Amino acid sequence: MPERSSTLRRRLISLDSRMIHWLDLYGHRLHRVSLGVLFIWLGLLKPMGHTTATSLLAHTVYWGSPDTMVLILGWWEVAIGLSMLYRPLVRLALFLLLLRIPGTILAFLLLPDITFVSFPFVPTPEGQYLIKDLVLFFAAMAIGGSMRHEHG
Repeated sequence: MPERSSTLRRRLISLDSRMIHWLDLYGHRLHRVSLGVLFIWLGLLKPMGHTTATSLLAHTVYWGSPDTMVLILGWWEVAIGLSMLYRPLVRLALFLLLLRIPGTILAFLLLPDITFVSFPFVPTPEGQYLIKDLVLFFAAMAIGGSMRHEHG
């Protein structure tokens, strides 16, 4: 019985090692591509006329009418996504995201009645969307930090 247990253990260790190797080879690339696709997808919703929480950002960034700002922010997200997909432009994507983060944080500060049901632990759906934006920013930072390690 101990020999059978030892064989099973070696197989599990071997399987684990192969999985880790595969994740090392492809994980960062898949993370980057999935983030790029997500930004393109969510970004295109705005110019196509679908309402998202980006309208909150449009009301906190006072450089034009909210309708115009929603379009700009939508195309901005598409640019972030395209930059994520094309590896040499990932740093540009990070820069575009960095410029967008103050607007996200400002929405929480200027519109707490819209972003929270009960501050600070119960966000509204709009607040959840903005929290997602912050998480995506940090995910993009992780991608940027791994660019030298991404194979191919």
